[in-house]
Amino acid sequence: MDVSYSTAGTVAFERKRYWDEAVSSTYFPLDLRFQNSAEFSGELNVWDLGAVSLSRLESDGLLYRRQKRHLLHEREESYLITVPETAEISFEQAGKAVRCKPGAFLVERSHLPYEFSYTAKNTLWVLKVPIATLRPRVGLPERIASLSFDSTRGTGALFVDMIRLVAPRLVEMDAPARDMTGKHLVDILAMSLISDERMLTSDAGSVQVGHLHRVESYIRANLARADLGPQVIADACGISVRYLHQLMKRQGTSVCHWIRVQRLLRCDEMLRDPTCRKLVSEIAYALGFSDHAQLSRHFKAHFGYSPSEARERSHLTSPSSPG
Repeated sequence: MDVSYSTAGTVAFERKRYWDEAVSSTYFPLDLRFQNSAEFSGELNVWDLGAVSLSRLESDGLLYRRQKRHLLHEREESYLITVPETAEISFEQAGKAVRCKPGAFLVERSHLPYEFSYTAKNTLWVLKVPIATLRPRVGLPERIASLSFDSTRGTGALFVDMIRLVAPRLVEMDAPARDMTGKHLVDILAMSLISDERMLTSDAGSVQVGHLHRVESYIRANLARADLGPQVIADACGISVRYLHQLMKRQGTSVCHWIRVQRLLRCDEMLRDPTCRKLVSEIAYALGFSDHAQLSRHFKAHFGYSPSEARERSHLTSPSSPG
């Protein structure tokens, strides 16, 4: 459900409480410190994109604090991908301090305390992504937390450009189209994250992260192999099968499940590519599935709709579609 908040119609003494509730219901509970609560001005628009949400926040300078007490009753972890448009933001989490200027985007974790602030009037785009949605695309997502990523070129720029282009069109989209749009945004976000060299180092240990990165890269490059499995992957990456299973278990998944998810994501990418003329059965064989039926069964279980429906919806929502 889409929601809009504005302090314009709120009396001065109610603005602090109003904005506190608006922000906490959109993201998660936070403590707010205002420079001048009586004169504070803010506007927040939130759009539902299935598993993820997109929001545009414009407000005067503010300090947001995520405290330990806020985490006591939290169950599902989420990541906030924040894009500042007009002013620099300051962020501190897990001993890391980051300054993120326009032309970059920042990653925040909901399950750790943090401080987030900007002193001047600012406009922010925020994509809220559950960890269950992010993890199949970015192994060890903890390594991206508290990092600032370039959004002036490459896939980082594409990610931010798509956010800006998508928002005005969401009112025209039905729930399935929005759900697909949310998945596409996360896919492009993941591409920009995994291409960053800093993904090879993290608090999880550079050796473990290096092995995981090598495993992920090998799997993505060999999805067409029908024999792609633990032994083949372990041999190619120079690790034992047992260690490979342990590596994936730490990500909350299994080797076979991760392979299947990557195949389904690649299939979805091919289906929404207007230049791809392959039949669904051809895509199935090209991605290592035994037949069309097996792909369709797993695809619908994962996305909630069939491959043919995905292709049809993609064509209907494409800017180049006639009508």
